[in-house]
Amino acid sequence: MVYLGLGSNLGDLKKNLITACQAFDVRNKSSIYETEPVGYLDQSWFLNMVIEIESDDTPHQLLLYCQSVETKMGRIREIPKGPRTIDIDILFYDELVIQERNLIIPHPEIPNRRFVLEPLNEIAPAFIHPVMKVSIAELLRRCPDDSAVQKLPGI
Repeated sequence: MVYLGLGSNLGDLKKNLITACQAFDVRNKSSIYETEPVGYLDQSWFLNMVIEIESDDTPHQLLLYCQSVETKMGRIREIPKGPRTIDIDILFYDELVIQERNLIIPHPEIPNRRFVLEPLNEIAPAFIHPVMKVSIAELLRRCPDDSAVQKLPGI
C-alpha cells in the first residue's frame, strides 16, 4: 500500500487535487479537507486529501514521478512550505523505511500534521506506522497539531 498526501492552495484547488489524482492508479481516496496553513502562515488555506495508490515503481521512481506531476501542474518552489498549485508527498510505501538525503519514508512529519492524519485516518485508521509501531488512529489521537482541519461536505 502506497499512501500519498496531496495539497493545494493556489489556483482552482479542487481541480488541482482532481488532476493530481488522475495521474495515479488510485485504489482509495479520502474526502477533501480545508486546512489552515502550518509552518509558513502568510498564505491562503489549503485543500488536502490522501490517496492510496497502486504502483510498480520503486520509491525513488515514484518520487521522481510525483515531482514531474507537480512540475507539469505548475508547481514553483520559491518559499519552503509556501503557496503551491500542488504538493504530492509520499507518506508510506508499504512498510518500507528509507532514510536518505532526498527521500525519507515514512514521511517524517506525519505524526505532527493533522492535515495529513485526518484524511489518512478516514481511509486507513488501522495502518501501523512502521517506525512508531502505532496505528494512524492512535497517531491522530496523540497529534500535537491543533490547526484547523475540516472535511468538506459532499465531496
